[in-house]
This record gives sequence, structure tokens and C-alpha cells, in this order.
Amino acid sequence: MTKVPAAAQVLAVLQYLARQAGPIPAAAISRDVHLPRSTTYHLLNTLIDAGFVLHLPEDGRYGLGLSAYELGSGYTRQAPLQRLARVPLAALVDRTGYSAHLAVLHGRDVVYVIEERAPGRAPLVTDVGVRLPAQLTASGRAMLARLSRAQLRALFPDASALVQRNELGPRSLAALRQLLAHARGCGYAEEDGEVSDGFASVAVAVADHSGHPVAGVAVTFPASEVRPSQRVRAAQQVARTARELSRRLGAAV
Repeated sequence: MTKVPAAAQVLAVLQYLARQAGPIPAAAISRDVHLPRSTTYHLLNTLIDAGFVLHLPEDGRYGLGLSAYELGSGYTRQAPLQRLARVPLAALVDRTGYSAHLAVLHGRDVVYVIEERAPGRAPLVTDVGVRLPAQLTASGRAMLARLSRAQLRALFPDASALVQRNELGPRSLAALRQLLAHARGCGYAEEDGEVSDGFASVAVAVADHSGHPVAGVAVTFPASEVRPSQRVRAAQQVARTARELSRRLGAAV
């Protein structure tokens, strides 16, 4: 695919600004994005005219403008992740016979954005819009396992952040890290009775183009009906779906 250099430079500036904690000087943009200063100022002025960048003359700094916010809001309104995931999740249900769901990380919680119930299966607590503590769910653990130690500690600074449900779940950051290390080693995360008594889940994270975990795909089943070997096969099917969604989001899989 042929790249348009000017378009690539504009996108590089916007992506760089989006990663910053606040407005920054043009010199830093030029240095970190590897652009000549004259090119940087030209791009910034164009983006200012379009409302994507805001100039703070008193500070000599640049940050994202209102048009960038509107662009992000448009992404939310269009719910592209849900649209991309609906058919692959339905196919996952067909392959496994278990109910499937997609959750996103929101602080220390997961929020369920899709549920595909398998025919004849009982309703689950993981309905659309439900929030649950991330460290108790398979989907949450799959995403947490992809975060750095610093990011994990920021979310769970002490044991008081580790909410319990059904008297189960990790009670310390060390215990949580052990669970997440196990998930990384297996290639999938799991929970057994920590969300709903008698039910278990396996999950795999969905990554975007930068490798960041943007969602977790999971299937849930009656724990007593599914042998360990069957859980592994279910996890393999979940991983297949997660790879497909990651590929659609531009991740290298």
C-alpha cells in the first residue's frame, strides 16, 4: 500500500499528542516524532485551523483540540468494537455450545458490552452493561495480564482495592500477580465460581494495533459439566476469536 507522507506525518503528530499527559512544546514534538521543526510548525498550524490541535501561546505548548474530542466521541457513538465482534462471538458460541461475551476494562472493573447466549443455556450475570471487579473475571484477568507491573500497581495499590465476591478471589497484589502469570503461561485466563457459583469461564485478551488489551473474549459454562481437557479446547476456540478481533483492529497476530 502506498503511503502519503504528509498524511502519515499528521497522524504521527496526533498520535503523539494523544499519548501525552498534557500540552507540550513544539520542539518536543519535533524531536520525538522525528520531524524537521519547520515541518512540525506547518503541520501544527494546519491542525490548529482544523480544530484538532490547540495552541497555548502563554505556555508555548500544543495539545489536542475540540475536533480531536469529537473524533473520539464519534468512535464511541459508532461502537466499532461491538460491531466488529458481534459475528465472531456468535460463531464462537456455535463452535463451543457455550455462552460468550465481550468485556472492556474500565478502571478496576470490566464492563460487558456484548453477550451471545448459547441456545438452551441459562442467563448469566454478565449481561450487557454489567460491571464486575476485573480481578475476579476471566475477561478482566486476560486483560490485566497484558498490563505492565506499574500499570497493575496503579490499579491495585493495596489489598483494599481487591474486592471479593462469593468469598473468593485474590486477596493480595502478590496473589493477583500469580494468577496473571499463570494466565500468561497458559495463553488464557480462567475463573471458577468467583463470579457465579457453579459456573466457570475462560478468556483471552483482544489487542489493538499497539498491543494494548482493549477487550476480553470469554465463554462461560457449568463448571461440573466441563472436564479440564474440554476447558483447554474451549480456550483454544476463544483464542481463535480473540486473534481474529485483534487482526481486525490492526494488531500483528
